[in-house]
Amino acid sequence: MESIESAKIVEEGAALETRWGDGAALRFHAIWLRDNALDPETRSPENGQRLVTLNEIPPDTRVLETAVAEGALSVTFAPDRKTVRFPADWLRRNAYDGMSAPEPGWTAAGIETWDGDLKDLPQGRFDRVSEEPAALRDWLALVRRYGFAKLTDGPAESGALLEVAALFGYVRETNYGKWFEVRAEVNPTNLAYTGRGLQAHTDNPYRDPVPTLQILYCLENSAAGGDSLVVDGFRAAQRLRDEDPDAFGLLARHCARFEYAGASGVHLAARRPMIELAPDGELLAVRFNNRSAAPITDVPYAEMAAFYRGYRRLAEIVDDPAMAVGFKLEPGECFIVDNTRVLHARKGYAGSGSRWLQGCYADKDGLLSTLRVLEGELGVRAG
Repeated sequence: MESIESAKIVEEGAALETRWGDGAALRFHAIWLRDNALDPETRSPENGQRLVTLNEIPPDTRVLETAVAEGALSVTFAPDRKTVRFPADWLRRNAYDGMSAPEPGWTAAGIETWDGDLKDLPQGRFDRVSEEPAALRDWLALVRRYGFAKLTDGPAESGALLEVAALFGYVRETNYGKWFEVRAEVNPTNLAYTGRGLQAHTDNPYRDPVPTLQILYCLENSAAGGDSLVVDGFRAAQRLRDEDPDAFGLLARHCARFEYAGASGVHLAARRPMIELAPDGELLAVRFNNRSAAPITDVPYAEMAAFYRGYRRLAEIVDDPAMAVGFKLEPGECFIVDNTRVLHARKGYAGSGSRWLQGCYADKDGLLSTLRVLEGELGVRAG
């Protein structure tokens, strides 16, 4: 980590400018520094939460004095003459000066998009991730990076998928129960409960909020066919953006509608864009599920035809075999997908043999929380 070489007060105390060993010049506003003070009167030493509100900080806060010593920046604020110390690595990690607007559809650091050329499946072993914190950290880091990962060598027992969810968080119970059976049924309430092939899709886009993780766990898979497929929705959205920025913009700007009323007492509906961006253009989520699409009514007449051309092109990209990674689950194996990013599909199956999977939902915030704790305790996974 580069060190702070010097600091000076600028803009009549409204900000200060720091100079760093690598030549960087980074400015910080006085009100930002005071709001993010790290002292125990401002933030709880136990949990890091703020103990003061913004309205309790004087609106005319400015920098009165500043000094660099022992790898940290000391700042004294006026008018309350409060002195706070900021470690250099903390300041550099949270610096915001010099940020430029990235191209819409950018992804956060550490996320790697992929297509069918992904040769080495991200995966871990059930016994190791269950017993070794470093193995669990590495497996969760793969989920964060690629949006999906397999887990092998688990027990071929009903309900074992709950043990997978418990590695990092909690099951999100829905109208389908704590978990659901994925096998052919008579009079199914969902097309997943048939032997039909399924187009790549994200699950439950008709929910608000949508389940952010899905686990599919294999108990039997001796039928011909039924291979699992995954498609990186972020790569698909970026491919659409690169081919046709206007189509990308239409799918990001306008809401689609999704609906499910396939079971007694259940009628779920939500309106969200197929491609969801943050205000600064970060790619946050992809929702794609033809089976659950309701009539699109939030696009102006003048743009509807172009919207459908973009929708069709996104569907063609999703269906492109070059986008998909495929594998056949064996009993005791499972895979987890980031349901806000990675679409999953299956090939049709029929004939002799059986295919029995169990699925459940969980929440990504729990997985990322567990991963951050493990990285804090063990360090970040190399590579």
